[in-house]
Amino acid sequence: MKSNDGFQFRQFYVRHDRCAMKVGTDGVLLGCLCAGPAATILDLGCGTGLIALMLAQRFPEARIVGIDIDPEAAAQAADNFAASPWADRLEAVCADVRSYDGQFNLIVSNPPFYEHSPAASTAARNRARRTDTLCHEELAGAVSRLLTDGGRFSVILPYAEADHLIHTGWLHGLHLQDRTDLRTKPSKPLRRSVLSFIRQSTRQPMPTTRSLTLLNDDSTPSEAYRRLTEDFYL
Repeated sequence: MKSNDGFQFRQFYVRHDRCAMKVGTDGVLLGCLCAGPAATILDLGCGTGLIALMLAQRFPEARIVGIDIDPEAAAQAADNFAASPWADRLEAVCADVRSYDGQFNLIVSNPPFYEHSPAASTAARNRARRTDTLCHEELAGAVSRLLTDGGRFSVILPYAEADHLIHTGWLHGLHLQDRTDLRTKPSKPLRRSVLSFIRQSTRQPMPTTRSLTLLNDDSTPSEAYRRLTEDFYL
């Protein structure tokens, strides 16, 4: 259930009134589709903390850190974490991933991915939307540095950008394990991709690939999307 201030999920509430990017479908999809379980998780560019909260619900043993370069977003994530049932396992930090230090079994990110979009109305929204604040090369390099050997990285981005990130990840020792391509309706083109990588030096088998349609032609949720999100949506 959505309001101007936030969004009510089954087990937690996410306020987003102080964040440049609000609760949206991309974050929910990544929270449902990302690799797991894992003991230590980093939500890179956590915004409201939505994905971190979903993973706290999915993985009861995980300890999760959300980082965001924007102070208001990090503060709002901290408040959302404190109000959740999993406050003792969640931490929000205001930090730039390019200088952040740590080791994690799983990293997730709904990163800035608009390369040529017009400048947004605020600096915070630019940081959240545009790759000139964190390009694919910097993202892959930071993820490779922060992942443990055998650790996994899951990310959502536009379908047209997926192959570029797959190649960039490979250059940093991140090998694609799983790919889910997403379209809104059966008649629409593919719009997003959720990619899951593993940090490993040895050659990996061919990745698993699949597609998912979110809505039926009459705009009702597809059965596959209902099943995917049933533990989270009211």
